[in-house]
Amino acid sequence: MHLNTLYFGDNLQVLREHFPDECVDLVYLDPPFNSKRDYNYIYRDLAGAGDTAQEQAFSDTWTFAGAAAEFREVTESGFPEGKLIDALHEVFGDTSLVAYLSVMALRLRELRRILKPTGSLYLHCDPTAGHYLKMVLDCVLGSSAFRSEVVWSYRRWPTRTPNYQHMHDLIYYYARGQTVTFNVLYEPPSESFLKRFRGMGNRLDRGATTKRSSDEPTPGLPMRDVWDLSILAGSSSERLGYPTQKPLALLNRIIAASSNEGDVVLDPFCGCGTAVVAAQKLGRRWCGIDITSLSVTLMRQRLADSFPEIYPSPGDVPVIGLPKDLAGARLLAELDKYDFQFWALTLVGAHPPGGTKKKGADKGVDGEILWRDGTGKLQKAVVSVKGGQSVTDTQLKDLITTVDAAKAAVGLFVSLAQPTGPMRNRAALGGNYTMAGTAATYPRIQMLTIEELLAGKRPDLPKSSRLDPHKSARAVDDGTQGSLFGE
Repeated sequence: MHLNTLYFGDNLQVLREHFPDECVDLVYLDPPFNSKRDYNYIYRDLAGAGDTAQEQAFSDTWTFAGAAAEFREVTESGFPEGKLIDALHEVFGDTSLVAYLSVMALRLRELRRILKPTGSLYLHCDPTAGHYLKMVLDCVLGSSAFRSEVVWSYRRWPTRTPNYQHMHDLIYYYARGQTVTFNVLYEPPSESFLKRFRGMGNRLDRGATTKRSSDEPTPGLPMRDVWDLSILAGSSSERLGYPTQKPLALLNRIIAASSNEGDVVLDPFCGCGTAVVAAQKLGRRWCGIDITSLSVTLMRQRLADSFPEIYPSPGDVPVIGLPKDLAGARLLAELDKYDFQFWALTLVGAHPPGGTKKKGADKGVDGEILWRDGTGKLQKAVVSVKGGQSVTDTQLKDLITTVDAAKAAVGLFVSLAQPTGPMRNRAALGGNYTMAGTAATYPRIQMLTIEELLAGKRPDLPKSSRLDPHKSARAVDDGTQGSLFGE
């Protein structure tokens, strides 16, 4: 686990791969509410095209088919929440509600695992699925772990509807153990309170302090579980244009109450980063996770704007993770061209020369794919990866020169940008490689874009005889896409 770091990816995978047991003091999560609200229209305006994983993550809807794997894992886990989800499925069937709760149950189990015995968890939701989420929380953390239901009350422009105006969210507060970190917060007494308790007027004037029996001064009344805090208005200086953004005052209050300076705060659905900004302001250490490149980009800019002495530019905010779509690939290329290069190699099943991560001159070869031909002779394809916003015919000519010099069978040109027409013509004129001992032929110069690779396209190369040159002479499945080098 890396502190003061953003993680880019599915929070379930990130939690399982990067976070050890009992390492976090406070978890705040503001997941999608399953409210059928589709934020894609707003998202597309903010992020543009090509962000397929982001559009799915930003859509506040769930389908049972899409969560079938999560449903099976939860219900077969043997944990109490699995029995609950199974019972709800028996009642409601293959609904989006059951899908949503299955997805959330897996993540809440992981969050319990990483929470310290003295730690707290705050789950932010609305009434749409809040009562079901509380049942899941009772199963995962135990009903005795429930501490409070905080009501965040706010005002906004009313709408004409045959119902009461919805102007509150719920925040469920749970503690992992019996002894929990909690700092009592105070609020000044209201005018109505002072009028009601007139006999205390000499001690409860606005702005003054109440007194305990020990005469120890306190700053006001212990805070209630109903918080009147303004929602972000369109004119707010905080507003970033992110549709689910929460006010900084809300997160300041949660973090101040349930953590101390130096504690670790985690937000696994980080959005635009309000929780991590509040944690940094209050002297806490933090981690934020989000699957969308839009969120990661917004968080990096927000942290740089808020703390220029720590992060002079957005590029100084650390990010760990692998992209899921074209927008994520672009972000990774901007973050670190070498990490992008290594990730692109995994998409085609290639290894860097020598099998290790190396930064610097590569003599035109970023990766290799090895196989044995029909006579048993070792053959290879050399791979060139380009992460720039454009590619040129000169770059392709350099690869062809490298293929000739290395006596390679095939040259593979992998690019983030779309190749030009002259480049496609040059590749087509490169001829074919015929594998000795067989009649199989393969294009000698091949070009693939990251967009094509993410859509499932792969190099046209021998499959059954692929080798891993850095481990042993065993066959390597051509579908390998996992990280070969770690993160």
